[in-house]
Amino acid sequence: MLPLRNSVQLNALTELISRAVDAEVDLLQIRERDLSACELLALADFATGIAGGSNTRILVNDRADIAACAGAGVHLTTRSLNPNVVREAFGSQLLIGASTHSMDEVRNAALGGVDFVVFGPIFETESKLEYGPPVGLEALGRVNSDAQIPVLALGGINERNFRQALEAGAAGIAGISMFSEAGDLERLVKTIRNSRG
Repeated sequence: MLPLRNSVQLNALTELISRAVDAEVDLLQIRERDLSACELLALADFATGIAGGSNTRILVNDRADIAACAGAGVHLTTRSLNPNVVREAFGSQLLIGASTHSMDEVRNAALGGVDFVVFGPIFETESKLEYGPPVGLEALGRVNSDAQIPVLALGGINERNFRQALEAGAAGIAGISMFSEAGDLERLVKTIRNSRG
């Protein structure tokens, strides 16, 4: 049993994790910033347990220590520890992703030893307003041609525009509402995967 304070929140999270694994989502990020370390570890343990034996990899937002304990990867934000510090502390086996918003951030993340970056926002979205205006598809194309690691597109990605991001060279796409609100998540994931070629 997961010791979360809110059973409604617990049910929604565990249902989404199960749906994502069943739909064969490649990466699933746990971003629950309001949980205690103990609660976050319990959720990460649950997620890695559900994903065990599947192709879905679990990432814990910001907390490399909890990610390592749960056998998950970590997703670093621009406010997290530097990737090279995390890589040195946790070794080459830890999957590390990083959020980036400029070419310099992508280069620094790659030099720091991350396995992939998320770049954006590509399109306008309220959830990314604090990072400024969208970088756009042109910048995504430039980053993809320069980066030595996979680049995932993020920000305002939806079913109408995700193909544009893939055509600009993105290795994949990331999003919250597009996936969490999908009526048929399995169909959506297949459509995206087939569009990647």
